[in-house]
Amino acid sequence: MPSEELLIQERRRSDELLTRLKYLQADFENYRKRTDKELRDREESALRGLVENLLGALDELELAIDHARKAGQKGELLDGLEMVHKHLASSLGTAGLSRIDCVGKPFDPLLHEAVEKVQGKSGEADVVSEEIRPGYVFRGRVVRPSMVKVELAPRARGEQEAAPSE
Repeated sequence: MPSEELLIQERRRSDELLTRLKYLQADFENYRKRTDKELRDREESALRGLVENLLGALDELELAIDHARKAGQKGELLDGLEMVHKHLASSLGTAGLSRIDCVGKPFDPLLHEAVEKVQGKSGEADVVSEEIRPGYVFRGRVVRPSMVKVELAPRARGEQEAAPSE
C-alpha cells in the first residue's frame, strides 16, 4: 500500500506543478502582450511627434508657393517647390495624416479654433466661413486644430450670444 500512497502524492505534486506551469505561461503571455502594446504606443508617439514637426515645413512650403504665385513667378523653382510639397503631403498622408475639411462646416471646438467671429445673417448654426491655418488629424487624433473664422448663427433679440468657445 505505501506505493499507492506514493503514487497519489506524486500525482498531486504533478498536478500542482502543472497548475503552476499554466499560471506561469499565462503570466508570460500577458507580459508579452503588454510589452508589445507599449512598443506600439512608443512608436506611435514618436511618429506623431515627427508628423507634428513636419507640419511646420508643410505650412512654409504652402506659403512659399502662394507667395510665388501671387508675385507672378513661374518656372522651374515654383515647379520644384510644388513637387516637394506634393511629395511631403503624400508621405504624411500615407503615414496617417489627413487635413481637416472645415469651410462651410458647423463649428466644432474639438476640430476648430475660432480666431475671429462675425455675426451671420442666415443659417441656423455657427459655421466656419474661412480657414486661416489648416488643421490636421493623425490616425484619428487631432494633432492641430484648424484656425478659423466663424460666422455666428443669427440670435433672437434679447438672447444672449453663446459664441463658440475659443
